[in-house]
Amino acid sequence: MTFREAARRVVEEGLLPSMSHQRISQLHIKDPDNFPPVQVIGRAKVIDWVQARPYFVAHAKKAADRDRRRRVSNEEDGNE
Repeated sequence: MTFREAARRVVEEGLLPSMSHQRISQLHIKDPDNFPPVQVIGRAKVIDWVQARPYFVAHAKKAADRDRRRRVSNEEDGNE
């Protein structure tokens, strides 16, 4: 899938509250040792979601540990 589709899926699956294809491109450039393999098709860069999802899960955990605003809450803060 393209970086744009991966960004949409990161948000859709609730891994992070926001993600852009530009940010995924930055991660690809700044973290080449850990980022999943990328192929270029025409002008688009594509990744396999099965390989990319664990990377984004780990990225989300690191972001949440740094900044509480990056935490995705699936529950109401204990208030029912």
